[in-house]
Amino acid sequence: MSRLEWIPYTIHIDVETFPMVEKQISLPSWIGRGMADLFPCSTSKDPDQNLNFRIEEGLKQNRPLRIKLGIDPTGTEIHLGHSILFRKLRAFQDAGHVAVLIIGDFTARIGDPSGKNSTRVQLSADQVEENAKTYLEQLGHGQSAELSLLDFETPGRLEVRRNSEWLEQLDLVAVIDLLSNSTVGQMLAKEDFGNRYSSGLPIALHEFLYPLLQGYDSVAVDADVELGGTDQKFNVAMGRDLQRYFNKRPQFGLLLPILAGLDGHQKMSKSLGNTVGLSEDPLSMYSKLEKIPDSLVEDYVIALTSLNPEKLSSDPRERQKTMALAVTGNFHGEEAAIDAQSDAARLIAGSREDLSDVPEISISSVKFPAKAFYLLSALGLCVSSSEARRQIQGGAVRLDGEKLTDPNLEFIDGNKLLGKVVQLGKKTFRRLKA
Repeated sequence: MSRLEWIPYTIHIDVETFPMVEKQISLPSWIGRGMADLFPCSTSKDPDQNLNFRIEEGLKQNRPLRIKLGIDPTGTEIHLGHSILFRKLRAFQDAGHVAVLIIGDFTARIGDPSGKNSTRVQLSADQVEENAKTYLEQLGHGQSAELSLLDFETPGRLEVRRNSEWLEQLDLVAVIDLLSNSTVGQMLAKEDFGNRYSSGLPIALHEFLYPLLQGYDSVAVDADVELGGTDQKFNVAMGRDLQRYFNKRPQFGLLLPILAGLDGHQKMSKSLGNTVGLSEDPLSMYSKLEKIPDSLVEDYVIALTSLNPEKLSSDPRERQKTMALAVTGNFHGEEAAIDAQSDAARLIAGSREDLSDVPEISISSVKFPAKAFYLLSALGLCVSSSEARRQIQGGAVRLDGEKLTDPNLEFIDGNKLLGKVVQLGKKTFRRLKA
């Protein structure tokens, strides 16, 4: 089915938040799938209030919409939680619209305060630029559009901008002008600021600038729609306000849910160790995904695949495997995903025969003789020796399918380990190499 077909997609609106709006509106399925919030969200035919009519107006004028997504490269890895926004941006690209990807090289030096209970450490320009390069590589820069999260190939479908282009040009008069568009009360109404203020935690003044600068990005690029997570509503709404102030047409805010991590409870976050990175090998990605809690499977299907949840097997285990196969295939291709599924099944069964793609790890940095707990720690499979001991004592570690039970088991000669597969839990597999 073409992404361009207009299929009614019912979304439910909080009538307390939008008291003058009917409970349901229709959207094309490629927009509505997985959406958490849309504002404004009117059933009128006003293209400034109804996204359907903004799109129709653009088609009549042969003017694709400009879809903004800003990312602050404060780290080096993009995970599946981040990918939800990029998948939606890609859907707009595939429908003929212009993706405006803003690398927040200026705002990253401040740090987005959303979801934080303390002031972020400010990064240098060089750190931000290095991180930005790794982000773009993971999004598909220099790769075919077929396996890339974003389409970097089709002319006119993507603009990559750095917000230092315009933010570094603002002088003090312009900054004061921006600050005049908000009050301290409005800033403290932002949940993160409000919580910190009421708890007596410090808020640096420069943090109040972040929503204003992100909002000014929408002014600079003439955004029609801004994508963001549900934790970004304040910042996206600020963009609408500033566009009005600068006599620009206000954007729509389209918000997507925050993906729960592999633990099934907290949001996906590298610091919590519950992520699946886009750059992970197929076997690691598949193995992690096929073991997520049953309660998360449908959310993952909707957010990370194009599968129809209603057409999946009713068996929870089969639903997990189908989802894991589809997500892995999105990033590594169908063939690699099928190989990963087969390898995972063989490893869990304790077989090493015909394994096609077990990621390798070098033991060259390990000093032998080495005890089992030290080996796991030295290879980086466990964060510490004490953690390695707990994993072994808990029965979570296997070597070539045989369970290790003694953390003090000593390996005299590293050469005898070469080619063997270490398994940690049900998700991590590594073949040992020199």
